[in-house]
Amino acid sequence: MIHTEERLRSSTQSPFEQLRQQMDDVLGDGGILKEVVQSGEGPPVPQNASVLIHYSGFLEYSDRPFETTTNFKYPRMMKLGRDVTLAGLELGLLTMQKGEFSRFLFQPQYAYGEMGCPPFIPSSAVVLYEVQILDFLDSGQVDDFIAMSPEEQNTVPLLTLLEVVKTLRSFGNRCFNQSRYDNAKDRYKQALMLLGNRETLSDAEKEKIKMDLLPLYLNLSLTELRLDSPHKALKYGNKALEIDSANTKALFRCGQAYLELHEYERAQACLITAQAKKPFDSDINNLLRKVAICYKDSLDKQKDMYSKMFRDLKSLVKM
Repeated sequence: MIHTEERLRSSTQSPFEQLRQQMDDVLGDGGILKEVVQSGEGPPVPQNASVLIHYSGFLEYSDRPFETTTNFKYPRMMKLGRDVTLAGLELGLLTMQKGEFSRFLFQPQYAYGEMGCPPFIPSSAVVLYEVQILDFLDSGQVDDFIAMSPEEQNTVPLLTLLEVVKTLRSFGNRCFNQSRYDNAKDRYKQALMLLGNRETLSDAEKEKIKMDLLPLYLNLSLTELRLDSPHKALKYGNKALEIDSANTKALFRCGQAYLELHEYERAQACLITAQAKKPFDSDINNLLRKVAICYKDSLDKQKDMYSKMFRDLKSLVKM
């Protein structure tokens, strides 16, 4: 009899009422309820972070979202406190870890309020959000650091500066992977500027800064190649070689840049040096073959041009 009553009660409950029974109360006031569908790992999202998320919002009795990011291959990075405008969503994100997938039920005061958002959201609507954290970056630390004067930045421990630079490089890498090369370049150059402003006191600090400059120069060199700027790519590749003259990535980047500039002998020199370090690297070997073919074609064209010039000159002399 008890089981029959439970089944009847369950059948009369709305979908959201049924969902509430398996959710946790985030704030203790019933305004934000959460169900973890797939656990994440690592620390929770920090305040003022920049998050990369997929989310979909649903009204009760609707299986079609009124908004979603799942149709985007690359959802944009969203800054907490600025880009995330739904109070419940921002508070919910602060409870999540990287890789986590969760469902949230937001009461109107944490969603769209008494007015709703016509014509999509009715007044005083409870909404369901499904959220997945793809990645996040502690950009709050970056914002705080950049807000300081150069003098103040120099009083901050070097470790903090290196963490800020790492975050900026991660931002740049994210933009690069989305083919947003100008944005990536801006992030890398911002990190370079911060490292350049540092007034180092010891050889140990200088060495740590050099080791953080190296990947930035390599990333900038590749980014400039993507932006069809081989001269700039070469500049950053050479800066990387000033730090590590045997760096195969830097030698490869310079080889690519020289190839774009039709300086085939210099391209070969860089790539042969890289090949000596990594003789079985397919990228190096393939590019070396490409350079050899281009160089031969260039020499053949020069030869044909000089032969034609010589024939034309002989014709003029005979006349």
